[in-house]
Amino acid sequence: MADVTMNGALNEALRRSLTEDDRMLVFGEDVGRLGGVFRITDGLQQEFGERRVFDTPLAESAIAGVSVGLAVAGWHPVIEMQFDSFSYPAFNQIVNHVARYRNRTRGIVPMPIVIRIPYGGAVGAAENHSDSPEGYWAQTPGLKVVIPSGALDAYALLRASIADPDPVVFLEPKSRYWVEEVGDLADPAPPIGRARVVRDGTDCSVVAYGAMVARALAAADRAAETGTSVEVIDLRSLVPLDVETIAGSVARTGRAVVVHEAPMSYGPGAEVSARIVEESFDHLEAPVARVTGYDIPYPTATIEQHYVPTAERILAAIARTVEY
Repeated sequence: MADVTMNGALNEALRRSLTEDDRMLVFGEDVGRLGGVFRITDGLQQEFGERRVFDTPLAESAIAGVSVGLAVAGWHPVIEMQFDSFSYPAFNQIVNHVARYRNRTRGIVPMPIVIRIPYGGAVGAAENHSDSPEGYWAQTPGLKVVIPSGALDAYALLRASIADPDPVVFLEPKSRYWVEEVGDLADPAPPIGRARVVRDGTDCSVVAYGAMVARALAAADRAAETGTSVEVIDLRSLVPLDVETIAGSVARTGRAVVVHEAPMSYGPGAEVSARIVEESFDHLEAPVARVTGYDIPYPTATIEQHYVPTAERILAAIARTVEY
């Protein structure tokens, strides 16, 4: 048992996978000598050499495109988009080639590509350095989309993503990089596509992922002070989506609040809400509530605090839902 941060856990996941798989490559902007803006790849180039961990030009479309060619040739690329909004120049390559190639070849050619993207706000970054683009990738058939909420799960999910024959978009919540968690990286974890109930409750289910899980837990603690028992679900994976765990929780509590920092309209919460209605309609005692970012461009610097869902906003939604 030890204290570990998310960036440390991700670094160790990459190190162990590079050690076990000599066809794995890590590349992106500043991931080599610098070790990445968030130091996720720190020390890897020194340990594994410049042919396996290397820097690229500032060209995200080229990073994604080259990864496709390498995957076709039998390599296992793990690429980094330095910031969330930086991934947009690679959109064409990811949607038309990374996501489609395995289907295009009827499964003959796997695409074991992991696209690591630091995402989300609450770090006071400049424009185009904070965004919540998971909705784009979750709507793209052929991609798996996973989002850890803490250090131990980040390690397990990245290891599983690297071992997966399908392309995986791996979104890393920036605000959680330096948060410590006590545990053992070797502990077993659910596979990609399985959610986790991180707090049991009886009155309301709160469904969240990424950085919003900690805020949902904080809201649940405050709700408990007034006698409301809140169950919190960490989705971990948007694609595949664990509808079974969500529906089972709502069947127990009769109420649901969905939380994310992407904009509300057409966001992941809309899909989760629709699945709850389809699977658990007979159990619902109140409309499904959503606590999300707003339908505006992701704001910069300190303005983020007015955009990102807070524990107070989540708590208010829980109260409205329980009192309905």
